[in-house]
Amino acid sequence: MLGSCPDFRKGSRLYLEYYSLRENPFNITPDPRFLYFTPHHREAYDHLMFGIQQRRGFIELTGEVGSGKTTLCRAVLANLGKDVATALILNPCLTETQLLRAMLNDFGLEARGRDRLAYIEKLNEFLLQMNREGTNVALVIDEAQDLSPQVMEQVRLLSNLETDQHKLIQMVLCGQPELQKRLARPDLRQLRQRITVRYHIPPLTEDDTLLYIMHRLWVAGSDGGVTFDRGAIREIHRYTKGTPRVINAVCDNALLAGYVARTRAIDTRCVRRAIEQIEGPR
Repeated sequence: MLGSCPDFRKGSRLYLEYYSLRENPFNITPDPRFLYFTPHHREAYDHLMFGIQQRRGFIELTGEVGSGKTTLCRAVLANLGKDVATALILNPCLTETQLLRAMLNDFGLEARGRDRLAYIEKLNEFLLQMNREGTNVALVIDEAQDLSPQVMEQVRLLSNLETDQHKLIQMVLCGQPELQKRLARPDLRQLRQRITVRYHIPPLTEDDTLLYIMHRLWVAGSDGGVTFDRGAIREIHRYTKGTPRVINAVCDNALLAGYVARTRAIDTRCVRRAIEQIEGPR
């Protein structure tokens, strides 16, 4: 077991030097620099960019836990350009008033008091001003499947902020597949009917998994000094079922296993040891 090695945790800090890497290639934080565009992730990205730039109002992005939704949204926000003002809501466990306050704060507006109507008026003034200046406005709500029905209704009402020609705010509802089930509820049919752009991110294929791992190693500075053989890729895909976040966890531990074994060729044995480390004692 990896955990039996006394230098294992120390190795977690030293393996970057051993593999000649600038940074951790399999960090689980949603860093857009590490986003690998599988065909499906590219389609999802294009759908989001199209929906926002063409002012389509509501956009729905779904995918399983760890499929890369948040990273994809961050990449979209980073590449929209200066003619789009953006806000990102990461915590969906909010009341209607808290949501509005969070939006105002993220748009750089001062939100005084707790008057929901005042917040809406201030938001509307901001949106109209942005429209006069030719600036589009986009809001991304992550983990949207956890929004309460009351907040969902508040989100729908925000779509009424519009001119005769344009939606004043484009809203991306990003969430797990449960979001689709939530929106299928009869009481949310008005919101569901306003969603004009939808995309669901499927798991990575085995070939995607190989390219994903190679991409992250390259971004982290690898010059090819560390490799994952085909058996390792097959084992990673079998265990992770193509989920990027889990792939990151397995690969990070596999690199640690390789470091402990003093090998730069990650094979099935390294991967299985990594999985044992993740699963813990049974």
